[in-house]
Amino acid sequence: MHLADLDATAQAELVRSGAATPRELVDAAIARIERSNPELGAVIVPMFDEARATCDAAPHGPFRGVPIVIKDLGATVGGVPQAMGTLPLKRSRYTPAEDSHLVAALKRAGFVIVGKSNTSELGIVPAAEPLAWPPTRNPYDVSRGSGGSSGGSACAVASGMVPIAHANDGGGSIRIPASCCGLFGLKPSRARVSMYPAPGDAGLVCEHVVARSVRDSAAVLDVLAGMMPGDPYTAPPQLSSYLAELAVPPKPLKIGFATRHINVQGDVEDSHPDCVAAVRYAARLLADLGHHVEPADIPETSDPEFVPRFLTLWFVGVSTRIDEVSQLIGRPVAQDEVEPLTWALSELGKMIKAPAYASAWTWVHAATRKISAFFERYDLWLTPTVTSPPMPLGTFASNGDDPLEGIMNAGDFAPFTALFNATGQPACSVPLFHNGQGLPIGVQLAAAYGREDLLLRTAAQLEQVQPFRHLATRH
Repeated sequence: MHLADLDATAQAELVRSGAATPRELVDAAIARIERSNPELGAVIVPMFDEARATCDAAPHGPFRGVPIVIKDLGATVGGVPQAMGTLPLKRSRYTPAEDSHLVAALKRAGFVIVGKSNTSELGIVPAAEPLAWPPTRNPYDVSRGSGGSSGGSACAVASGMVPIAHANDGGGSIRIPASCCGLFGLKPSRARVSMYPAPGDAGLVCEHVVARSVRDSAAVLDVLAGMMPGDPYTAPPQLSSYLAELAVPPKPLKIGFATRHINVQGDVEDSHPDCVAAVRYAARLLADLGHHVEPADIPETSDPEFVPRFLTLWFVGVSTRIDEVSQLIGRPVAQDEVEPLTWALSELGKMIKAPAYASAWTWVHAATRKISAFFERYDLWLTPTVTSPPMPLGTFASNGDDPLEGIMNAGDFAPFTALFNATGQPACSVPLFHNGQGLPIGVQLAAAYGREDLLLRTAAQLEQVQPFRHLATRH
């Protein structure tokens, strides 16, 4: 088996056993990036010189010498430019002064950063096709997108450039590309991973990784989880390591599943037949494992109020991000410097008054109470991760005639993921199914707040009986 086919845990074991050196792992990853990236567009800021200069001195942590890429949004790498998918920051060469908590923790664990990965502009749509960089293509079918907004990271892992990659999720941006690229992607509970040194509430966004295996995701969550000074709150502490949890099979669980969703027009409709088939296949696997599985809807997911309330938060978030970019470059961002959708959302965000914004959060919190009651009756909820197979490139692009078209398409593509950013509950995409064209189709499992352990144990059970089938890498 080639290095490109190994997960991060297996690559780290090669270093621990003396079968490989950190430099060998890093050089091999760089060679794969140089070979595959011109076609796929996953890595936008190579850090090859830095990686080679530091790999031999990588700390003796659990992932010593393992190469990784960092998404160019959210987490910061000190001394390395960050564009957040925008032309203004790219042109200004904005460079953060320090590592964020996540990056510092990954480095202490022994990871070696070999580059930064592509994202959508400010992470708004479920693609990685910003104006600032060439589009990231799906390694299973280069005419399709890799999902997003952590699409560059997912493409880099699925294609074998690196065994694991940083990702974050404010509406599905870990789970969506995991589904599109055949990976395991866990969005942790709100505030499980600190956003330090960024100030304030984590809000809708969670930081973690996309991975080739459940064990990699669990082991990295052990590295990242925990509170940092100044965090307003944190998720309930885990009593044992997440990696250790994988050895404990879950007791027979009660699992509800659904495939219907409310679209942006307010109508309830079913998902693509391939996504329905993926959920039914996962339901059969879970039943064969001894779990009780039955159809079950969360009524709040069909509430026509959810989409406008969530979009209220989203619009204000985009407007805030544009203001942040303006501060970083020292002048206002001009309309022609960003995508039409980004500008339109930012302008809408400016129109939302404080009482409406507060009311949106109040509504979401009330819905969270109701949705949490579902998880007193059921241990897990199973749904499609997204409502269709990976989409053609350009599906979520915006234009001057209808600048909101991209976000409407995104809402119809990923209605199941944003719900758990609003509630703060953990959810994961599990790669168990491929359609007739060989494209990966993920299924989402969600659990009560703070129950990543239950998700990881169940996903590991599924992985054991249905090993994840990854793309044959080009060595």
